[in-house]
Amino acid sequence: MAGDQGPRNAGHDAGHASAAAHFERKRPGWFTAHVFNPLVAGLTRMGISLFGSRVLEVAGRSSGVPRRTPVNVLTLDGARYLVAPRGDTQWARNLRTSGEGRLLVGPRSERFTATELSDEEKPPVLRAYLKRWKFEVGVFFDGVGPDSSEAELRAAAPKHPAFRLH
Repeated sequence: MAGDQGPRNAGHDAGHASAAAHFERKRPGWFTAHVFNPLVAGLTRMGISLFGSRVLEVAGRSSGVPRRTPVNVLTLDGARYLVAPRGDTQWARNLRTSGEGRLLVGPRSERFTATELSDEEKPPVLRAYLKRWKFEVGVFFDGVGPDSSEAELRAAAPKHPAFRLH
């Protein structure tokens, strides 16, 4: 059937509507939006990575034009991950569609492929991500933090796409 996205995306689309409404109400604080984020992004573009920052480049899912955004790369048990703290963002949708991208720090570039994690796989990744970056992204997790229970992390998982990098 034309336009049918199959069972995998059907649940994702239903969860997307509630997650989108959730994140519409969330905004970073003034300092984060006007000082911290621009500073980290600028330093990363110059080749100085703070707290694991990188610039993610991924092709737009409709246009194919490369899109760039600052991200934090998490290393956990020898694997690397990207987490979308603000939910099903444009970069997460683009990466889900393309399955590949580049991580940039100044003039250095690294190509990768990515696999999206299931909600069941996310709790340890979310816990480690929040342990490292809660100061920066905690507002988007509604009180869920690195010391939250497994049940609380599982409840937060559908709102935060996460990808394993290869």
